[in-house]
Amino acid sequence: MSQGQARRLQADQEPVKYGDIFNVSGELAGRPVAPEDAAMMQTAENTVFGLTQKGGPTAVMQSAADHNEKAGLVGHRDVTDIAGEEGVTVTETDVPGARIITESVGGQVVGQYVQPRPVAQTVAVSAVQQGAITIGEALEATAQTAGDKPVDQSDAAAIQAAEVRATGANVVTSGGLAASAQSAAAHNEIVNREEEKIQLKEVISGATAKLPADKAVTRQDAEGVVSAELRNNPNVATHPGGVAASIAAAATLNENVNP
Repeated sequence: MSQGQARRLQADQEPVKYGDIFNVSGELAGRPVAPEDAAMMQTAENTVFGLTQKGGPTAVMQSAADHNEKAGLVGHRDVTDIAGEEGVTVTETDVPGARIITESVGGQVVGQYVQPRPVAQTVAVSAVQQGAITIGEALEATAQTAGDKPVDQSDAAAIQAAEVRATGANVVTSGGLAASAQSAAAHNEIVNREEEKIQLKEVISGATAKLPADKAVTRQDAEGVVSAELRNNPNVATHPGGVAASIAAAATLNENVNP
């Protein structure tokens, strides 16, 4: 094969982009995965876990970056501008009985794990139930994992479903979480500047104190919240690290702690 043919073959090939392997949006979705991006994520994972998670974001990014490099579409020392400027992070959020670990590139979630913590077995059953994650606590965890996300209709619907499950009332409480989320979503629809939009953390921070009642998250609660978020998302998808994802993670953890 001539050099000209090789160059034309490379030009015809498409690099593996972030949008091909993760549920991300905006400019990041269209960026090729670069070797230095994967190296940064590996360093971040090693710092938190002490090793690279099998099948986790680092492994997926390394595979994509290797493909892109072998195809001659990126250089070995290349780094995506968004990853380089906005960072690659692995953060921990403590909740009762567990920690939620969130991995992000450029502020967008690419992976999330729930790691249970041991629950003392010498206490009464009522105390074990107290260790279960409540709906309010799961919402507060969302403020950490996806707090910078502008509130949209799918978030508002999920928050309303969560509030209904927590309180047992089908009426939206004036000034409550659901009402605030609906107002935020309506505001964001008519605002063009991102910095003027209301973010999730502004609505759900301190959710436990804002709810008139609360309860431990169950699988049924999670299904209701996930369904609400899906129905109101044009892409029929839940947001990584968002309201539905956090409620679902809490339900799974509660089932494991209190089978």
